[in-house]
Amino acid sequence: MLRNKIWVLGLVFLSACTNGQSHRNENDFAKLPVAKSNESVATFAGGCFWALSEGLSELKGVNEVVSGYAGGTIKNPTYEEVCSDRTGHAESVQVYYDPKVISYAELAESFLYAHDPTTLNRQGPDEGEDYRSVAFYRTPEEQQELKTVIAKVNSSHHYPDAIVTQVMPIKAFYPAENYHQDYYQLHPGDSYIQNVSVPKVMKLRKNRYAYLKPSFKK
Repeated sequence: MLRNKIWVLGLVFLSACTNGQSHRNENDFAKLPVAKSNESVATFAGGCFWALSEGLSELKGVNEVVSGYAGGTIKNPTYEEVCSDRTGHAESVQVYYDPKVISYAELAESFLYAHDPTTLNRQGPDEGEDYRSVAFYRTPEEQQELKTVIAKVNSSHHYPDAIVTQVMPIKAFYPAENYHQDYYQLHPGDSYIQNVSVPKVMKLRKNRYAYLKPSFKK
C-alpha cells in the first residue's frame, strides 16, 4: 500500500503545479503551532495519519490537528525516511484541544475507536513499525489515564482481541510535510482515501457520535 500512497502523492504534486498552487512548497515541513493559553496538547499514532487527523479533528473541543512523526530517534525525518522503517518513528498526529470541552481521557478513548488498536505494527493494508499504535503521554496523570481508558475499552469487548497500543512518554513531535496536512479534506476522491481512510473516519463517527462537532452529525 505504501507504493500506492507514493503514486497518489505524485499525482498531488502534478495537480498542485497545474492549478498554480505551488506558492507554498509542499515538500517543506509544516509549521508546528504554539498551544494557546486555553489549549492542551495530545499526541497519538494509529496508522496512516490522513485518517487519524481527520477523525480527531471532527471532535468537539479539538481546534487543530497536525500530522507528523513521533516515537523515533531521527530529528526532522522525511516521509520517505519514516516509511523505510529505520527511524523508529510512527505516523502520528498532534492534537490541540480545549480541555473544558473534551477531556484527555475522552480524547484518548476516541483515539482507540479511530483505528484498530489490536493489530501490532499494522493498520489494514499498511504494515510496518511506522504504522504502530501509540498513545504518548506528557505527565504521570496522562499515563494513568491512558492505562485506565485502555482497560475500559478492553473490558467492553468492543474489539475481540486485546489492545496492543504502546503507552510511552513523548520526547519529540516533528510535523510532516505540508502535503500531508488536511490530506483527507483536500483529496476526497483518491482511491486510498476512499478505500482505507473513509471507513476509519466513519467508524469513529459511529462510535463517538455524541462527541462530534454538529457539522459532522449527519
